[in-house]
Amino acid sequence: MTGMQESSLVTGIDLLEISRMRRSMQSPRFMTRVFSVKEQALFGQKGKGAAASAAANFAAKEAFSKAMGTGVRGFALPEVQLLRDELGKPYLELTGKALAMVQAKGLELSVSVSHTQEYACAVVVGLRRKTEGGTEHD
Repeated sequence: MTGMQESSLVTGIDLLEISRMRRSMQSPRFMTRVFSVKEQALFGQKGKGAAASAAANFAAKEAFSKAMGTGVRGFALPEVQLLRDELGKPYLELTGKALAMVQAKGLELSVSVSHTQEYACAVVVGLRRKTEGGTEHD
């Protein structure tokens, strides 16, 4: 089987050098073009770990785009926000066209991130929900 329509499971993964993100974060234009206000506030709380967190967030956006099968098209990067709950567990908060894409495909998403001193990675897994009749959502 190939393509999104025949599959009930989608995945995306990305890996990023933290040093590249550290350099990119020097540009306010980059930060507003890529990250939401909520994400930027999160980085502000991370101190020396800000670049690693930003790299993980960026990797999650890329992993999302790969799981959707679109690449970074049809949505704005700040619409895909990687946030953390009160225990630190990462989750995706989607808005705008990114949210509409996921809803149209009937997906429930899960995300996991990790980093070392040099690299950050993210994996996004999407499961197509079944409709009431037991068929897959298109």
